[in-house]
Amino acid sequence: MKQGKWALLALFAGALGIAFAPIFVRWSEVGPVATAFWRMALALPLLALWASLQPRRAAAPERHTGIAMALLAGLFFAADLAVWHWSIRLTSVANATFLANLAPVAVTLGAWLLLGERARPVFFLGMVLALAGAALLVRANVGGPGAVLLGDALGILTAFFYAGYQLCVKRLRDTQSTARIMLISGAACTAVLLPLALASGEAILPATATGWLVVAALAIVCQFAGQSLITYAVAHLSASFSSVSLLLQPVAAAALAWMLFGEALAALQWWGGAAVLLGIYLARRGSF
Repeated sequence: MKQGKWALLALFAGALGIAFAPIFVRWSEVGPVATAFWRMALALPLLALWASLQPRRAAAPERHTGIAMALLAGLFFAADLAVWHWSIRLTSVANATFLANLAPVAVTLGAWLLLGERARPVFFLGMVLALAGAALLVRANVGGPGAVLLGDALGILTAFFYAGYQLCVKRLRDTQSTARIMLISGAACTAVLLPLALASGEAILPATATGWLVVAALAIVCQFAGQSLITYAVAHLSASFSSVSLLLQPVAAAALAWMLFGEALAALQWWGGAAVLLGIYLARRGSF
């Protein structure tokens, strides 16, 4: 199997892994930012072990630049997680996940301006179709009253932070290993999230063994496995296509929320999920 096909499989597997994130956040016994902190902190030992087994690929100047870029990626990801976890608490799982995945628009523009990526017209058709399909998943809930409106707004803000993270990772993967990127950015992210959680007055420590299992599963399934697979994949795929393909996440998250939380999906929403998959296929055909 060609390397590009392995990368594509890794990208889809990673998207499915992080689709569990809003489910674990809903189940968490601690606050939204504290949950994000444990997601990163509990993944760090595994990432450190993995990174220690990897050879350093870059020369010293490139490593220095790579560290700075990885730290920036960590800051973007800390903002992404903190804002997104609050969004999940304030609006539906489908809304929070879809709005956070509006990132393809920002990533495609950034990849064109900063990375020189180009795409065929069919790519943009696929992106629009995937976004439209994902929009059907959230029904008419966006822009609801009170806390729901705030949750939706935070979901949109999350998309910009995640776009910044994805562009940093794409640039880093030219010279840095997946393990090294994940370790350095994860350490920076953890260092930011802990003081934010303490300052917000949230509960920091889970009260039960079940609560610890939830944050441990979030760290292993979503961060160590899911996010690492995505980081690996973007080295071999365009940033624009990778971002569009991650729209598979809201489809999976909406299905999980339907099964676990009773957030029912109408027939039109299932058609929206099908449109996302078709849009990803067209985007792949239109990627260089």
